[in-house]
Amino acid sequence: MSAVAPSSGGHAAAPSPATASASGPLSGAVQVPGDKSVSHRALIFGALAIGETRITGLLEGEDVLNTAKACAALGARVQRLGAGEWRVEGVGIGGLRAPAEPLDFGNSGTGARLMMGMVAGSPIEATFDGDASLRRRPMRRILDPLEKMGVAVEEAAEGGRLPIRLKGPRDLIPLTYESPVASAQIKSAVLLAGLGAPGETTLIEKEASRDHTERMLTHFGAQVRVEPYGEHGRKVTLKGRPELKPAPIAVPADPSSAAFPLVAALIVPGSDITITGVMTNPLRTGLFKTLKEMGASIELVGERVEGGESVADLRVRHSNLTGVDVPAERAPSMIDEYPILAVAASFARGTTRMRGLSELRVKESDRLAAVAAGLAQAGVVLSIEGDDLIVEGAGQVPGGGTVATHMDHRIAMSFLVMGLASGKPMKIDDISFVATSFPAFVPLMTHLGATIEVAA
Repeated sequence: MSAVAPSSGGHAAAPSPATASASGPLSGAVQVPGDKSVSHRALIFGALAIGETRITGLLEGEDVLNTAKACAALGARVQRLGAGEWRVEGVGIGGLRAPAEPLDFGNSGTGARLMMGMVAGSPIEATFDGDASLRRRPMRRILDPLEKMGVAVEEAAEGGRLPIRLKGPRDLIPLTYESPVASAQIKSAVLLAGLGAPGETTLIEKEASRDHTERMLTHFGAQVRVEPYGEHGRKVTLKGRPELKPAPIAVPADPSSAAFPLVAALIVPGSDITITGVMTNPLRTGLFKTLKEMGASIELVGERVEGGESVADLRVRHSNLTGVDVPAERAPSMIDEYPILAVAASFARGTTRMRGLSELRVKESDRLAAVAAGLAQAGVVLSIEGDDLIVEGAGQVPGGGTVATHMDHRIAMSFLVMGLASGKPMKIDDISFVATSFPAFVPLMTHLGATIEVAA
């Protein structure tokens, strides 16, 4: 019998407002949660391998716990052994069983989209669903390539949105697919489906997206070939129907979560903090590169390789930032970090232009609109031109606003960080969704010296 730790049910919780106020210098050393992208994939690949996979450092936020539950519902044995320690007894490619109930992914687009590709390789039916926010997010981009491979979309809400019922074919068709956008989720869904197809499945992307799936495929014994494509793209080819072998996974600290204490230290005068064991995969460090261009003091200490991923400790000190132009081709390496970058840009001097942010419109919320509204609430001068966000930094932020988070954890955390250095406190309407990726966000930040109050 599978044993999965219960979710805290944050996506159904009553709204919980929170307020952040100007803080003294932040100091100390902290470790942020395990990387969410790697955590999802560790569970999925463990379920597709034959035998036992041990995982350490797993992010135990709601998104990942929902993926664990879905893997168990599909026949894998999933057990929590201790804090961040899990074992997965896999059933092999094509060995999944049809779930008795719809698979509920809560707020997680990553879990839903990757597992659509996972299910495609087995001749079973499964229904995918989630909360109100996830039901609004586009899934057609995943369904299109899967249908080309022979997957039947038995049911779907209007516009190809959740809830969606898929039926995997007995014989999956290998595919060469050029992704219309740089998306690790599209790439991963196609490659996961390709595990169950004979021959080679190839995914082409014009802009390289995060490569955790390719790395983990190799880690579990699949044959993967990665070649350059054009100026910034990649062509990834997978040999289908391998026998994946169990492999231990040590999940590194999430750079997307590290972004919040990191930017807080940059904008709160006198701060000097260390964030330990953070992943420094070059396809995930666009934010670090951008902040350094703005004048940020970010020092990588003890660079090393753990579990196939490069990691380092980050020493971050308060810095006087200057506005920069952020090129569109950098977006795939920092797509989740633009809300917190916008906060940093608000405290910089001069103009920061963030180009090519169309993908922000289809995240947990329309992040581009939500960020712009939050900045305006804080008294920041900004504009949107097409898919570009332009922030006119004045070196300080008036603050004093209440920000609508739109059920988006990154919007919530970004504007709480802003409140730690703004003239007046910043309030958010709901902090409950932070549990999807960073359950201990408030205790960790207060440990560093931040002033954050959550309404009872």
